[in-house]
Amino acid sequence: MQNSFLKDRYVNPYTDFGFKKLFGTEINKDLLISFINSLLHGKEVVKDLTYLNTEHLGTGESDRKAVFDVYCENENGEKILVEMQRGEQQFFKDRTLFYTTFPIREQQVIKDWDYQLKAIYVIGILNFKFDKVHDNYYHHEVQLLDVETKEVFYDKLTFIYLEMPKFNKSEDELNGMFEKWLFVLRNLSRLMERPKALQERIFTRLFEAAEIARFTKVEYDAYEESLKVYRDWKNTIDTAELKGEKIGIEKGEKRKAIEMAQRLKDKGVAINIIVECSGLTEEQINAL
Repeated sequence: MQNSFLKDRYVNPYTDFGFKKLFGTEINKDLLISFINSLLHGKEVVKDLTYLNTEHLGTGESDRKAVFDVYCENENGEKILVEMQRGEQQFFKDRTLFYTTFPIREQQVIKDWDYQLKAIYVIGILNFKFDKVHDNYYHHEVQLLDVETKEVFYDKLTFIYLEMPKFNKSEDELNGMFEKWLFVLRNLSRLMERPKALQERIFTRLFEAAEIARFTKVEYDAYEESLKVYRDWKNTIDTAELKGEKIGIEKGEKRKAIEMAQRLKDKGVAINIIVECSGLTEEQINAL
């Protein structure tokens, strides 16, 4: 199965097809279980998962609809949402909080309900940085906290955010399953062979599932289309960022020119000389 459009050996997990192929199918459920357990650092061991409907409607006809990438529950009935966020969105945190309202309301029963809830985990795999302050802090685990005591107020609602662009460890630096999973997600589509550091049986399963040559014709065509959508979207984002950077540079240069012109003007330098030095027009300088 050859196509000049696809030259990678392994599927890109940031595509809609690739992510759901690896983590959203019953046949690859063990991959999702291993990934989730690596995030929880032994605090919560998931032995089994049941996939649930990913499309949810509100309580009324006018309510918003939520479509999750992966929605499942463990053997204890605790709900787990896993989302691949391919680009930064306005009100991103609000969106993830809104999504938790659906698994919360679903737990309501008609009779004799005492409001006891099962735990909910929201896992966001982010292909962007939202924390611009801490460059090396890429694993965020968020719960409701008492501001005064700094103690967890409610431990049944947990948000886990992974800022993938910040994870830059090499194969030789990997320590434990958590970092190995992040390395796979960050680098899978760029790999041409299985790294020696990933010798666990679960990664044998992953690389088998991710190998494009093993896809059926239907899967291959679906992946090709999904990859095209991803590349078009990424190109749009990259172009917008470059334009933003260019505008920022131009604004910075203009601000410096104005500051310089103001200083020269305050010292009584002739307008024609200020025009030549600053690049501003005579009208702009007179307006200072």
